[in-house]
Amino acid sequence: MNPLRIGNASGFYGDRFDALREMLTGGELDVLTGDYLAELTMLILGRDRLKDPGAGYARTFLRQLEDCLGLAHERGVRIVTNAGGLNPAGLATRIRELADRLGLDTRVAHVEGDDLTARHPGSLAAHAYLGGFGIAAALRAGADVVVTGRVTDAALVTGPAAAHFGWGPGEWDRLAGAVVAGHVLECGTQATGGNYAFFTDKARDLRRPGFPLAELHEDGTAVITKHPGTGGFVDVGTVTAQLLYETQGARYAGPDVTTRLDTVRLTQDGPDRVRISGVRGEAPPPTLKVGRNRLGGFRNEVAFVLTGLDIEAKAALVREQLEPALAKVTDVRWDLARTDRPDADTEETASALLRLVVRDADQEAVGRALSGAAVELALASYPGFHVLAPPGKGSPYGVFEEAYVPQGAVDHVAVLHDGRRIPVAPAQETAVLDEVPRPPLPEPLAEGPVARAPLGLVAGARSGDKGGNANIGVWVRTDEAWRWLAHTLIVDRLRELLPETAELTVTRHDLPHLRALNFVVEGILGEGVAAQHRFDPQAKALGEWLRSRHLDIPEALL
Repeated sequence: MNPLRIGNASGFYGDRFDALREMLTGGELDVLTGDYLAELTMLILGRDRLKDPGAGYARTFLRQLEDCLGLAHERGVRIVTNAGGLNPAGLATRIRELADRLGLDTRVAHVEGDDLTARHPGSLAAHAYLGGFGIAAALRAGADVVVTGRVTDAALVTGPAAAHFGWGPGEWDRLAGAVVAGHVLECGTQATGGNYAFFTDKARDLRRPGFPLAELHEDGTAVITKHPGTGGFVDVGTVTAQLLYETQGARYAGPDVTTRLDTVRLTQDGPDRVRISGVRGEAPPPTLKVGRNRLGGFRNEVAFVLTGLDIEAKAALVREQLEPALAKVTDVRWDLARTDRPDADTEETASALLRLVVRDADQEAVGRALSGAAVELALASYPGFHVLAPPGKGSPYGVFEEAYVPQGAVDHVAVLHDGRRIPVAPAQETAVLDEVPRPPLPEPLAEGPVARAPLGLVAGARSGDKGGNANIGVWVRTDEAWRWLAHTLIVDRLRELLPETAELTVTRHDLPHLRALNFVVEGILGEGVAAQHRFDPQAKALGEWLRSRHLDIPEALL
């Protein structure tokens, strides 16, 4: 059987608008997917729905289809997307209306059952992460376009694969292979050189990386590649980086299968081709994850610019002057970023930033009370007083929380173009998720001369957010470097290199086949990205900070 060619044209709500057309015209495809949802996106769509009950889906996708639906129809490419967000039925209706205007016989189906908001009072949106079998049911029934709400990102690939190859529940290894391919594709150009740690290594054109695609085989193996002539590149490193992104332990749980990331093997299969093989799967857990978004209160912030001499004293004066206005505020955070340099040749490089962030259930406490007190300091505080922007009236912020429900607690249904409803049964065989025993480590590297140097000269990293937690995946490219990394980058060493993690729970997971370590840092992001708890609220650059830190590295590796 020929491989199933599945492409991706979106990694988030706001990704490159022209990608849908680029993927449809750049080469052969059977299925084109688009991932538009993230924890923050669900909050944004929830606020949209408050203003307009008919909203709640990714409007960008509908505009993309106005240009590309006819092209997909002409080329026989099926489209599968989670752009339905909080309102997949509404988006499906709009796509049918678009197809009618264009004179296209396009069968549009949608998947529902994820919306559990009514069961979680006080939530703006609460949605279970569904698997791929609702998508598979819609495709088997002849759908040309399948719109979903909150499914796992990998379900956009496992669904089409199950439909095409006839996989059923229980084919764990095949499903797990598709999950890995789906996880690599889900963030678009992050698999083709975007956000890549070693981007300076070779003379490659990274100005406009092409979007990735997977050639899936019936046995669950896959090749990650991209259309010929597009920018960026695909190699074992780019695929490893994306595979580590926003994952945790060796067991990667999903509603259809638990994927064993410690079994994944990657091999270069030619230019811009990486083969994924050896993936093993297990029964999924008995519960489904539910992402719950609620409004957490109001926040405000102001950045004071401190220039020249006496930076610490200037910061102390401002804090003392604002203390009365902040006395009743629930959450007050001050951060001084010493971006200033001595004897600087520009005013900007002579300046530091003192950032104040406040949160409270009372909008007035973080709004007018703060802004008035801050503005009144304009002529009465440190020399050179000014701010990047005046504080506003206080804006609402969101909180993301996880919950879990039994697999059978949702009504997972594929709704076809003609209104027929196909129920999707929950997983019948499940297994409680346990930690994988720690694998044996390789022999340590022989002792020899060392040099003080940044970790990033040897190791790559990619980091991201999961609610209030962050993960940092760290990998190396040679067996010798792995022998060093596995014994050197222990949890205590990570805490030394990243002092912000010193008081937090940090768990290390070992993935020897990938020459990789994955660290989960609990609570570093507070209540999640929407709460903007820290300077980098999604931990996107946490890995790059780690790579910039200096430690003793064997000269043989440098």
